[in-house]
Order: sequence, then C-alpha cells, then structure tokens
Amino acid sequence: MSDLFWLTKTGMHELAHLHFADADASYEDARYAIFGVPYDGTTSFRPGTRFGPRAIREVSFNFESYDPATGIDFFEVPVTDLGDLAVSRLPEEVAGEVADVTADIVRDGKVPVMLGGEHTATVGAVRAVRPDVYVVCDAHLDLRDELDGTPYSHGCVTRRVLETVEDVVIIGARSGDREQYEIAAERTQLYTADMVRERGIGAVLREVREHVAERRIYLSIDADAIDCCLTPGLGTPEPFGMTPLEIREVVRALAPHAAGFDYVEVAPNDSGQTAAVAAQMVREFIARHWVAGR
Repeated sequence: MSDLFWLTKTGMHELAHLHFADADASYEDARYAIFGVPYDGTTSFRPGTRFGPRAIREVSFNFESYDPATGIDFFEVPVTDLGDLAVSRLPEEVAGEVADVTADIVRDGKVPVMLGGEHTATVGAVRAVRPDVYVVCDAHLDLRDELDGTPYSHGCVTRRVLETVEDVVIIGARSGDREQYEIAAERTQLYTADMVRERGIGAVLREVREHVAERRIYLSIDADAIDCCLTPGLGTPEPFGMTPLEIREVVRALAPHAAGFDYVEVAPNDSGQTAAVAAQMVREFIARHWVAGR
C-alpha cells in the first residue's frame, strides 16, 4: 500500500476508536478498504470537515454489528480501515494523493470507501476508479470552473469529474448560479431536491437504475444533500433538501452497481446526528454491495 497513510505510532489495536467499527480484516483479506481524507482547505463558508472522518468512525461504535435488513453481521464482512491520508495543503495535490491511494486499492481488487473531509477528494477517487457513470447526491451543483482562485475547490468537484466521466447524475441539488444550471441541463442528468419531493425517490431511482443498467458507477454522497434542519453538521448548509431515508434509498438501490463510494462534507459541529447518519450510510453501502456480490 501507499506510504501516504498513517494510523498510530503504537498500533491500531491500542487505539481501536480510530478505525471504523468491525473493520477488523487485514488488508490482504479485505473486500472493502475504508480511508479518511481530513481536509477542508478550500472551505468557503464554515470550516470543520477535516474532523469528519474521526467523527464518523467514533459514532460507528454506537451501532449493533447485525444488520436486520440484510441479515448480515458486519464482523463477518471483510472490511479494513487504512486510517487517514496525510494530506497536503494544496487541493490539487490532495486530489492527486487520493487518486494514488484509490488506484492502489482498486488494483488490489478491493472496493474503496472514502470518508470526508471536503468534496474535493472525490475528484481523485473518481480518476482512479474511472467509472462509467458518476452519481452524486449534493445540495450544490459544484459545476464552477474555478472558485477562490482554484479549479480544485469543493465548489468545482462535478466540473472536474466531467473531465473523467461523461455520464453524470446529480440528485438533490438546490443551489448554483445560472451558468451552473445551464451546464447541468446540457451535460448531466439532474434531479433537484424539488423533483425528488414531487416525483418521489422511488420513481427517481427507477429511472436512474434504468439509466445505469449494468454499468459501473461511482457513488458520492455529500452530507449537505440532506436538509440542514435534519443534519446540521455541515460546512455549507442548505435548507429544503432530501431526508436521511431518501439518501438511504439511493445507497441501497445503487450500491450493487458501485465500484467506489464516499460520504463527504461532515462537519461535526452539531450533536452528532450528521456523523451518525454518515456512519450508517457507510454500513448500508457495504451491506448492500456485499449481499449483491455473494
């Protein structure tokens, strides 16, 4: 594996809270490789997403290992947690570091599961996975070509992804300037939060599944896709969004098609509900992917 990772100087067994619950497999035996990207260098409103990976891991120990929806015990699923990336300061370098590590994971026949950290990290993961379709749940279109002097801002993520993947599906968006909405109409399949509410998440997902068919996807969940009144631990909160249950339906429906997954933009400045939802979505992804592959 890449030397970009650090765990602890004393060994992970002495500081168990630093890894995701039940992620006890060796790297060699693992099917899923979790890693964190504690970075929020291009924050445009409220910092704190650098603390997201740790918060997600900590709350993961709150849940039972048994998943009644699928009938699996997570301690029976081969998952490893590689720790956090030792990130650079520049966002383009962070994207490159994520790409390097994700490429290692994919080359070794494992599924990358990334914890954020700001959304910029997704650019690197997508470049490594090279999916046929990129599906993202996000409050923001993220289609700016540049923000605050960098094309690798968290507000430019989907624009950068379009340089790698031509087929992009956005679910839950409700924020962007006029130019971004024009680009979205031309180059993406867009389901706004209002469309999800009006049509129902089931109808939207039936259409998305038909669109994806049997192709490989990369699934990215930005925590702010959920209404900030429900999960307020966000760097760029937006009201009138999706619900945690709707996001769970997205993960359950699309996990079997995914070659990579991330949950990003958790800024744990709330009472823990945003990180708790994130941890459960990671579990949902692994459970549904594992069951579909057996």
